[in-house]
Amino acid sequence: MNCRVQAEFQRIVTTDLLSSFLDGLDGLAPKLLEFYKGASRTGKKPALKSILDCLEKDDTNERRRTAALLGLSHYMSGENQANVIRMCDAHGDTLEEAMKGMQVGLLIGYEGERDAFPQQIFNVAVVVEETIVLHNLKDVACSFAMLLGIIYSLNLQYPLEMKYSFEFLQRVVIKIQPDQVSAKVHGLKNKLGVNGKKKKPNETLKKISQVHQ
Repeated sequence: MNCRVQAEFQRIVTTDLLSSFLDGLDGLAPKLLEFYKGASRTGKKPALKSILDCLEKDDTNERRRTAALLGLSHYMSGENQANVIRMCDAHGDTLEEAMKGMQVGLLIGYEGERDAFPQQIFNVAVVVEETIVLHNLKDVACSFAMLLGIIYSLNLQYPLEMKYSFEFLQRVVIKIQPDQVSAKVHGLKNKLGVNGKKKKPNETLKKISQVHQ
C-alpha cells in the first residue's frame, strides 16, 4: 500500500513524495523551531513550550522533525489538531476509542512516557473515516508525508481543523504550486524567507489542487 500511494503521488505531482517532503521539512525545521521558541516565551502558547521541552530530553533530527510538524498548528493559531493528530497508548487505549470521530489524520501509537509527544513511538497509522488505511509507519514525519499522499491519491479534502497547516505542507514544504497560498500561509512563508521553485503541475494536479484550497 505504501508503494502504491507513493507511485500515485508521483504520477499526479511528478515528484517523489518522501524525499521532497523530508528535504523540504529539514530545510525549514530549524527556523520553525526558533519561531516556536519566540512564541512560547510570551506565555500565550503553552502547547508550543511543551513540545519544545520534549527536545530538551532527546534532541535528535527525527524528534526535531516531529516537533516542527506537531507545533505548526499551535503556531498558526486558530487551529485544533485534536481530531486530526491523536496519541494512542499501547497499554491503555483501544483503537476504536482512539479513532472515534477521526475523518482524516494520524494515530500515533506509543509506549512509556508521553509528554507533548511520546519518546517511544512504535507505530503510526493513517486514518480515514475512523478506519486505518496505512500502518506500521516508522515515524511522525514520514507518516505526515504518507497522509498527504493518501489525501492526494483519494482526492480528499484537507481537514478543516488544520487547513492552514496542510496548506503550508503542500505549498511551502513540498512546493506544489507555491504561488497559490492564502494570506495566512503567505505571511509565514515570507517570514521563513522561502522562495521555492514552482513545480510544474499536470492537468490532474491542477484539478486536485483546487479541492485543497
